[in-house]
Amino acid sequence: MKKIEAIIRPEKLTETIKGLKNIGITGFTVSQVVGRGKQKDTQGVYRGKNYNVTLHPKVKLEIVLSDYMVQPTINTIIDSSQTGEEGDGKIYVYPILEAYNIRTGTTDLDIDDLANKED
Repeated sequence: MKKIEAIIRPEKLTETIKGLKNIGITGFTVSQVVGRGKQKDTQGVYRGKNYNVTLHPKVKLEIVLSDYMVQPTINTIIDSSQTGEEGDGKIYVYPILEAYNIRTGTTDLDIDDLANKED
């Protein structure tokens, strides 16, 4: 099993979720985050005063899935969220050693088949 963390533009979230659903990925976590990368600073105005925006709003998707679904998922995220501009985001892949179902306390050996298992 692997965990994919994808940091993407907030405006690309809906399109990315549609792409993931099209390949059968329905379970994931979404968090609002801010970060800093190569994306240029922008100017903001608050109560009539200018300020630099150095941390940019992003969305983090976290998906745990079987190894065979990693590359299709990465391709889908890139295809759905890429604009070609700086600040499009990053994708990280981590190994997952074990997964447990909290309700039953059992281990889940194939996370993609959870919808097909009886808990």
